[in-house]
Amino acid sequence: MPVDPQLRSLDIEIPTQPEVLVKLSLLMAAEDVDLQAMSALVESDMALAAAVLKAVNSSMYGLRGRVQTVHQALTYLGMREVAAITFEMGLRAAFPSAAELEQVWSRAARRGLIMGRMGQLLGVDPWAAHSAGLFEECGKAVLYRHAPAHYPSMLRAAASDSELAQLERTAFGVSHDALGAALCESWGLAPASVASVRYHVEVQATLTMPEALQRRTVSAISTVAWAMLLQPEQLEEVTQALAPQAQLDETLVLRAARRVTEQLEQAEQHGR
Repeated sequence: MPVDPQLRSLDIEIPTQPEVLVKLSLLMAAEDVDLQAMSALVESDMALAAAVLKAVNSSMYGLRGRVQTVHQALTYLGMREVAAITFEMGLRAAFPSAAELEQVWSRAARRGLIMGRMGQLLGVDPWAAHSAGLFEECGKAVLYRHAPAHYPSMLRAAASDSELAQLERTAFGVSHDALGAALCESWGLAPASVASVRYHVEVQATLTMPEALQRRTVSAISTVAWAMLLQPEQLEEVTQALAPQAQLDETLVLRAARRVTEQLEQAEQHGR
């Protein structure tokens, strides 16, 4: 999908989707996904395959035995989570390696996993939810690559993403949420994922979904995941505010959040 012409006029480059991820998206869109074809595709890029296996064997997934092939990873974790890890590694590779971005990528991996699993428990498209979580902060990487000399100080100065977005608009004429949505759109993510990335700063700050946000379930899960990661004491308050706006059952959302938290805690214990 084309990038917004207004963003193009700002001379901020949106990286193109790596070819392996284009092919992976096509495989994911097929009615019957060919796992052998998926593993062969990922393994065709040695650096990507190595990064995927390193992530799969991390404590976050808590597998009891060491996974040595992508096909094994698919067997243990399933198609969606391996595909998401592949997208995560491809996204990281599209940007410079920088210490300032490590926290962005670390949060992306955990948030994506939380959102995908919550989506599965709640009957919300888990791939759309997982990919929205992975890409939520990618606009920060876009701005880091655009202004590596100035953007790190902005990241350090901002106490919240709302404050950061204001600094970004003043300095660049655009904020990371809008740039992230543009990248999601150009990489062919689902409309619900694009919308979640576009509005996540506003929804997290206000706990109110704007009228323009029509696809709301992924956005609600995004804000609940944000609370789980950064404001756990506010989980119930956030769920009470957001679930009704997305026509989700508040009790089921809380139950899903707690179940996923338990899964991640158990995985980390097994992975030690």
